[in-house]
Amino acid sequence: MADRTPQAAGNGGAGDRADGGTLAGGRVAGEHMDRDAQEGDGPDRDGLEGDGPGGGAPDRDGLDGDGIRTFPFPSELAVGGVGMQIGPMGTDRTWHADAPLHRVHRIDFHVVMLFTGGPVRHMIDFAEYEASAGDLLWIRPGQVHRFSRTSEYRGTVLTMQPGFLPRATVEATGLYRYDLPPLLHPAPAQLDALQAALDQLRREYEDTATLPLSLHTAVLRHSLTAFLLRLAHLAARSEEASRQRADTTFTRFRDAVEKGFAAHHSVSAYADALGYSRRTLVRAVRAATGQTPKGFIDRRVILEAKRLLAHTDMPTGRVGAAVGFPDAANFSKFFHLHTGQTPVAFRAELR
Repeated sequence: MADRTPQAAGNGGAGDRADGGTLAGGRVAGEHMDRDAQEGDGPDRDGLEGDGPGGGAPDRDGLDGDGIRTFPFPSELAVGGVGMQIGPMGTDRTWHADAPLHRVHRIDFHVVMLFTGGPVRHMIDFAEYEASAGDLLWIRPGQVHRFSRTSEYRGTVLTMQPGFLPRATVEATGLYRYDLPPLLHPAPAQLDALQAALDQLRREYEDTATLPLSLHTAVLRHSLTAFLLRLAHLAARSEEASRQRADTTFTRFRDAVEKGFAAHHSVSAYADALGYSRRTLVRAVRAATGQTPKGFIDRRVILEAKRLLAHTDMPTGRVGAAVGFPDAANFSKFFHLHTGQTPVAFRAELR
């Protein structure tokens, strides 16, 4: 049975690409991604450019334009040559003999890992994620990732090959929704349902004796679709909850800045007062405004300074003190940096 399971990269596994039939556009399944089914679904990440999501096509050595190796779906390991694999993760397994597990590399297929142990730290698109027992990690084609040297990967890994699922299933399950979070935390009932669907899929995958290959493949597609529909629902709900949390975080930050901008210009001060990490604030404020927290604070300070300069006769030094700059020279530098004018010139222009 060892040749039937997807081999989990020093720990992880790899995934299939759901697109349109066992052969995608006349290509042998697993050779390349069907670009049509994913075109426009995911923006380039971290400056990585190319034909598919997250990077260019690899050259003969498997290196793309940014020097990151891309590894294809290991179709030779699939039972019966079908476009998916499923099996246990473990430190004694590898999904690709040449994959540099502890170095950044790219894959052209889906990987879904359901963990039974942890914590496991895994890098996806240059962001670190920590998964625990009961969590799932979903790595999509074109994303770069790296396995942890120190973590033991335990659980089940599912891999999906380009061209294995029909286009309608690809669209229904959002397989190329790169905006969805890769780390998922199912509730107990959701986890039980996902685990049951995954167990059923694994039984069907390993049962090559009771059905002809064509029917076996059809049953696998249906079982895989059932699991992916549950997974996609979880991912969409997780993204919605994350956005709502970000909205709440930003609202609290905005209110705190409104009350305290004249005295506090430090992001850390707001993060500590609100009980958030700086990283959480950065994500929430960027999602809501496109700005950094520091940029948001500075804009509010400048707005108040402009109001005071325009509508009062306060000396510029007192205006500076009113917005948190006891030193008039520092206020003038700050104001000029953000407006291109000195406070005196700004006031003179309005009068």
